[in-house]
Amino acid sequence: MAKTPIPKKLLLDPGHLLSFGFGSGLAPKAPGTFGTLASIPVFIAYSLYLPEIYQYGFILVSFIIGIWLCERTTKALGVHDHPAIVWDEFVGFFITMIMVPVTPVTILMGFVLFRIFDILKPWPISVIDSRLKGGLGVMLDDVLAGVYALLCMHLILWIARTI
Repeated sequence: MAKTPIPKKLLLDPGHLLSFGFGSGLAPKAPGTFGTLASIPVFIAYSLYLPEIYQYGFILVSFIIGIWLCERTTKALGVHDHPAIVWDEFVGFFITMIMVPVTPVTILMGFVLFRIFDILKPWPISVIDSRLKGGLGVMLDDVLAGVYALLCMHLILWIARTI
């Protein structure tokens, strides 16, 4: 499928700019990967400056706002889940890192695990990705990829602690 061009006026709109991950989703190749990379500084900032309970609130608000942002950008582009829409990758990565110590190694592990689940889309992610449309559909497959990656992260960390 040819990528639908992004009208320049959308880039001037703060909501669309968030959907595009501050422009990271405009990368010509692997926009989801670039979107996930762009989420890392945001993750580091909120994890360093917000108490843990507020971090959960930040993730929840990011998800809820993301549904609206992605729906709005999807409608503006006339394409469901355009590759440039990467706010869902931000939220998926945030979920991956819940209650994970913030170190370069864990950030790299979280990045790799999230990208694997986001790209491979194991069941039920693949079902949601193909059947659920709109902003919720855009967001939910990445939320589930984040949950899968989160479970793997905690399993790996638990094994590492017990060795």
